[in-house]
Amino acid sequence: MERGEEAVGKNAPKTKGKNQGKTKQERQQKQMQRLVWITAAALVVLIALVLLLQPSSSPAPFAYDKLPVLGDPKAPVKIVEFGDFKCPSCQYFSQEIKPRLMKEYIDKGIVSFYYMNYTIIGPDSVTAALAGQAVFHQSNEAFWQFYDALYQHQGNENEEWATPEFLTELARKIQLPVDLDKLHQDIVAKTYQDEVKGQYASAENNGVAGTPALFINGSKFENVFDYEALKEAIEAARKGEQ
Repeated sequence: MERGEEAVGKNAPKTKGKNQGKTKQERQQKQMQRLVWITAAALVVLIALVLLLQPSSSPAPFAYDKLPVLGDPKAPVKIVEFGDFKCPSCQYFSQEIKPRLMKEYIDKGIVSFYYMNYTIIGPDSVTAALAGQAVFHQSNEAFWQFYDALYQHQGNENEEWATPEFLTELARKIQLPVDLDKLHQDIVAKTYQDEVKGQYASAENNGVAGTPALFINGSKFENVFDYEALKEAIEAARKGEQ
């Protein structure tokens, strides 16, 4: 073997070792790059899920002009109640909390109060809601008379008492200023069924879990029966803090 060949022979294994080391390093770099991309993709998916699942901070988009309203619609604070006319807790709210709101805020033009149906107790919850919508479409003022009367004459939540006949007779008994024949017809024909369904969907979409539920200027208020907390929330809304 000549000297040059000997040199080549001695160096050949070293060259092969360098190539193997380089190839191994490249594989490790590719694996690292792949790991980085996988981690980044997983992070993006995780962030998207968090954003999707977290409650929205934007106000609920209520169509106030299409709802029964107590007080001045131009009042700075708007409160929406989601209720079920068969709900005993809603009855309590209507008789214990709403009158105080009327005296301290609604009658003074500070709060406008709206009502939406969330029919969760029984089939006749829907019937009562249909009656309420039918009255509202004849007269906004009559709706609130009917609202109070329904809670005053509320039956057992475990029994079906809100029939078209009962609801029409109740309207007659309290001398509600509406066309009673039309009222009965609208209840039986389910004239405003789409509105009742739409309000139910709105409750579901805005995270309502039970009744009564309140929203103040579009933001959900949790302590429905804590009147002092409710007053604080109203004052905060007046100052634009909510």
